[in-house]
Amino acid sequence: MRLNRIVLSTVLVVIAMVAQVSVLARLHLPGAVPDLLLLTVLGLALTYGHVGGCLVGFFAGLLADVAPPADHAVGRYALVLSVIGYAAGLAKPETGQLRTAAGPMMVVIGAAIGTTLLYAGVGSLVGDTAGAHVGLAKLVFTAALYDLLLAPFVVPLVMALARRFDRDPLTEDTAGGYGGRIGGGRLGGGRARGSRGGMAPQRGMFGRAGKLVTMPRGARR
Repeated sequence: MRLNRIVLSTVLVVIAMVAQVSVLARLHLPGAVPDLLLLTVLGLALTYGHVGGCLVGFFAGLLADVAPPADHAVGRYALVLSVIGYAAGLAKPETGQLRTAAGPMMVVIGAAIGTTLLYAGVGSLVGDTAGAHVGLAKLVFTAALYDLLLAPFVVPLVMALARRFDRDPLTEDTAGGYGGRIGGGRLGGGRARGSRGGMAPQRGMFGRAGKLVTMPRGARR
């Protein structure tokens, strides 16, 4: 990942983690806790693709594993978010722009359900059953509901910030208004005025341009 992606991802993940621990976790909602960290990973994965989503998900999950008041085995959530980030990155739009909100909302629902099931599955494998007393069905339903309600306020904002800070002025095309006009645009391979495209080709100081000079009648050439 490029430096600007690493910096932005780190800042967004830390902000999401702090907000989730200090605000959302203290609401004491029934069932699951709204997963702001998951929504941040989804927004970055939908912008950066499956590789970037996997990397962001791993480090975001690792931060959640070691940040208090974590009560589960270290690496459990990192594994889950890396898989979810990779899967969500596969749904990245080809143009980078979202045409409808239906696609991202389906990604959010699938990610919320998949995260809860994977988290519970990995916990059963390692003998970590923290939170099992709540009930898996209730956790799945409330996680999908809370994340779906919170997603319209988080995912589009994260994607917009990621696209804004991901632009490189040196690699923008002609439509972007950067450097592309030097080689093949107005300053480079463009036509000069007077030709069919509005510009005439330059023939040099002693080319055809010299024939345009009129001479007085009777004078010798």
